[in-house]
Amino acid sequence: QLRIVESGGGLVQPGGSLRLSCAASGVTLARYAVGWFRQAPGKGRESVSCINSTGGSPSYADSVQGRFTMSRDLAKNTVYLQMNSLQPEDTAVYYCAVAAIYCRAPHFGAWNQGTQVPVSS
Repeated sequence: QLRIVESGGGLVQPGGSLRLSCAASGVTLARYAVGWFRQAPGKGRESVSCINSTGGSPSYADSVQGRFTMSRDLAKNTVYLQMNSLQPEDTAVYYCAVAAIYCRAPHFGAWNQGTQVPVSS
């Protein structure tokens, strides 16, 4: 059974860094596109970053370009999101989800509870 668990969130001060992890069981992440998403309080969910199943360079939202880096460790079946220079506007619950092969796929699934990232002094 497919299961995804996000971890690594927590309170961080502006300018700080965090690394989020997305660990999968019951599925080989290398066969799927994996996306990181976030939902800020009172706002809709937005895409943050995504990597195709074929690998290559991840795509990023303009708001995080140059500050966030997505990577994957196929041996550990885990995807990471390194977040640097965090700002209060990055405060959100962060989720990862999978889609069929490419990031442009219309549907992402295997949503879990996410991990909270409050950015505050």
